[in-house]
Amino acid sequence: MITKTNKRQWLKALLAIHCSLFISMALTSCVDNDDDVPINRYTSEKMTAAQFLTENENRVGDFITILKRTSYFAMLSTYGDYTVFAPNNEAIAKYMASYGYKSIDNIPLAVCDTLARTHIIKTKAYFTTDISEGSLGMNMAETYIELSINSDAENNNSVVHYANKVARMVEYDDSVTNGVVHIVNNIIPRTSDKLPDVIKADPTVSIFAEALFKTGLSDSLMAYEDKSYLEWGADKASQDSAYTWNMSLICKAEGADPIQWVQKRYFKFTAFIEPDSIYKLYGINNVEELEAYAKKVYDAVYPEDAGKYDGDYKNRKNPLNRFVSYHLLDRVLPYDEAVMRKDCFKHWDIDKCDPEEFYETMCPGTLMRFSSTNEELYINRKGHKANAEVAGIRVWKSTESGTSLQQAPNGMYHYLDGILAYTTEVRDVVLNCRIRFDSTVLSPDFANSDRPGYGVDKLRGYRLDYIKNWKVMGEKAVIGLHGEGVWWQHYKSNGITVSGIFDLTIKLPPVPKGTYEIRAGYTANERRGVVQFYLNNVPCGIPADLRVGGWDPSIGWVADVSGETQEARNANKAIDKAMHNRGYMKGMDCYWQGAAKENALRNLTNNLRYVLTTQYLDDNETYYLRARQVLKDPDCYWSFDFIELCPKSVYGSPEGEDTH
Repeated sequence: MITKTNKRQWLKALLAIHCSLFISMALTSCVDNDDDVPINRYTSEKMTAAQFLTENENRVGDFITILKRTSYFAMLSTYGDYTVFAPNNEAIAKYMASYGYKSIDNIPLAVCDTLARTHIIKTKAYFTTDISEGSLGMNMAETYIELSINSDAENNNSVVHYANKVARMVEYDDSVTNGVVHIVNNIIPRTSDKLPDVIKADPTVSIFAEALFKTGLSDSLMAYEDKSYLEWGADKASQDSAYTWNMSLICKAEGADPIQWVQKRYFKFTAFIEPDSIYKLYGINNVEELEAYAKKVYDAVYPEDAGKYDGDYKNRKNPLNRFVSYHLLDRVLPYDEAVMRKDCFKHWDIDKCDPEEFYETMCPGTLMRFSSTNEELYINRKGHKANAEVAGIRVWKSTESGTSLQQAPNGMYHYLDGILAYTTEVRDVVLNCRIRFDSTVLSPDFANSDRPGYGVDKLRGYRLDYIKNWKVMGEKAVIGLHGEGVWWQHYKSNGITVSGIFDLTIKLPPVPKGTYEIRAGYTANERRGVVQFYLNNVPCGIPADLRVGGWDPSIGWVADVSGETQEARNANKAIDKAMHNRGYMKGMDCYWQGAAKENALRNLTNNLRYVLTTQYLDDNETYYLRARQVLKDPDCYWSFDFIELCPKSVYGSPEGEDTH
């Protein structure tokens, strides 16, 4: 019998066996061999997704009828990279019965359109062998498809794949010239309810849901589409010569496809929630007892506020309000994208440190620290692999979290296996570390807007006055997000391109009070320009020449001495110190470009960290980083990788700062 404690390990082992069998049977399985697919796939003799569905009309004919009532059947006949979840006829029949439709012709056209978009991912072909569990990406209805696995006790405990928990994939990985088709036995669920109402409808999280509404924070999670964005007009940026001209230069320089302009702006959210069963382990059986727990935690963290706001639940300094809001992020965050996109994990040296990311929460002045350890996601964990100084709170995978939908058009939520709070331990221990923010997390708009049309190695352009926490000015200034390109010499293989004669101000996320060294990560080349940095409008030294890399003697970059001897370590520390005295640091050694470990960013002369300033930061103050292009050349741009805020306890420690 499989127990709860060993279920995850058993499933991993079973999946590995399944994948091995799958590969060995490839020549006789339903997956096509694509070796003979020509470059021009229109002329291929193989089937498109539309042709595959037609060949299997006896099983998916009703879905074909729905697709043909829209434009999507024709779309699946053309070139592209699609993942199609095709409900079989029994699934469509169950759906119609549940909504009282007597025939497909009775289904309104708008509903057919939504059904079609819900079952198609437009940007990539996702095979079950690509990922064991987690997000397969966003569908054309702009919600995520989550893949989960389980065992089929009636069929020799074979592995079973589900899309969004309830749509079992009865046939999968049918390769077609323009993607892949999976046949499912249920409609993939979707709701029009906003995130607070989806949470409220989940009986397993009733205590948190009551607290969410009691504090009024439910109102903060109701926004979805920014209607004012439509006033800008469709694709105005592509009609504007300043935008088009300048970003086309960047596309050419970075080797990326032409820019994709964000056409709509969305507000989305993520909640991390303890199920009622977890609260009961801590003696919490109702919202009143949760309030008492919150008061104990937050009176200790904010003693100056103790007792002042009790009962004033909508006040942001109320303990219950702080407790709930610390569970909330103002961006959509799938399980396996919390630290970085899944394609990037193979470029991380997990023997050196755990992959991490930091996010500002909706509780003012607070951060969450996310880390991935042994393929599991943790919040506020400190340590490497099993050697954790602070264990943190584990986030449940989809397989562990029942059948509730857990997502809405404006966000999603995840279950936790312990109580999440911004405790004194989190503030003083967990966040007493080098805090590195990838540039793409410095505004929620980079995660929330227009995801279905966004892919790897793409440049996505943004309207300058619609990027939260960013103020962008300047002649021909353009902000573009570069999608994950494994060839790119950037941390997590992505970054923000800031072009033109720009003047950019970014609100920095909050950190615990203390003295910090602030650094900017970037890649250097001759087209990057010269940038003056400021902190709260105070200049950070002289302008930084981003055109100059480690190949220039002025930087002080010297290749590491190889070997694990103490002499080698001492020599490399001396190199780092000499370089730091000039205001520079090498890139990190935990992430590498492409497939080769020897291409660790630390070994690349154009991947650098520029030391901006050292300053005391007060956790009651807001800080802004300003970057101004001082060259009067609109062709120049800043390839912005990340920001580091490193506390004195780390950079000034006797052992010295690690190279990760």
